Amino acid sequence: MRTAIITGASSGLGREFVFQLTSAFPEIERVILIARRKALLEELAEGLSIEAECLPLDLCKPEDLESLREYLARESPEVELLINCAGCGYLSNVAETDPALLDRMIDLNVRALTAVTRAAAPYLVEGGHIINASSIASFCPNPRMTVYSSTKAYVSFFSLGLREELRSRKVSVTAVCPGPMDTEFLDIGGITGNSPMFKMLPHCDPKKVAAGSYTSAKAGRAVYTPKGFFKLYRAVSKVVPLTLLVKMTKT
Repeated sequence: MRTAIITGASSGLGREFVFQLTSAFPEIERVILIARRKALLEELAEGLSIEAECLPLDLCKPEDLESLREYLARESPEVELLINCAGCGYLSNVAETDPALLDRMIDLNVRALTAVTRAAAPYLVEGGHIINASSIASFCPNPRMTVYSSTKAYVSFFSLGLREELRSRKVSVTAVCPGPMDTEFLDIGGITGNSPMFKMLPHCDPKKVAAGSYTSAKAGRAVYTPKGFFKLYRAVSKVVPLTLLVKMTKT
């Protein structure tokens, strides 16, 4: 049974990936939904036309990652699609941020993404796809979101390296790098109303980002960046020294 695994499935971009899954990949027969909030996962699963398994896991907890590994070993699913969409970001200077929040960004955005990918990798079928949710923040360090942008740089580099490692298995890996989206991410991260930069930037529509991500993954693209403005920013970040660019990217 062809299977998709989606982390961060209960809200925001992850939820849009779930909604659009069957139209983008009609051959997928089952989806494994992963997020902390069980009630939201179950509500989401009820509206799907395919079999859905809800795994209410906190991917920052080693025991929950071990539960996922045990589940996959027991089920041995034919994974056609893995979407790593779980992530978090908090607006604050490093020296003023609650250490627990710094740890959570690193644990969820880096350690958990890596661990989930490693757990699912043995079950990926030939011709399968991995979509990793990165960010335009991965193009240049963002003061006041220094840790977040650093973790997203990891996601983008991890995706490119993994892409080469899995090429022989014909598994594509796509890093998705959107700009700000109007989701609960902005509120939870203390960004709403506190960042002139986020207010000024054009916002991306999660529905369009999910659709474009699926199209890019099926086309085998390494990176997907929505909106011309952010495509230009990505190009600029490759030619302008980051020591100069970072002065203009304060969030």
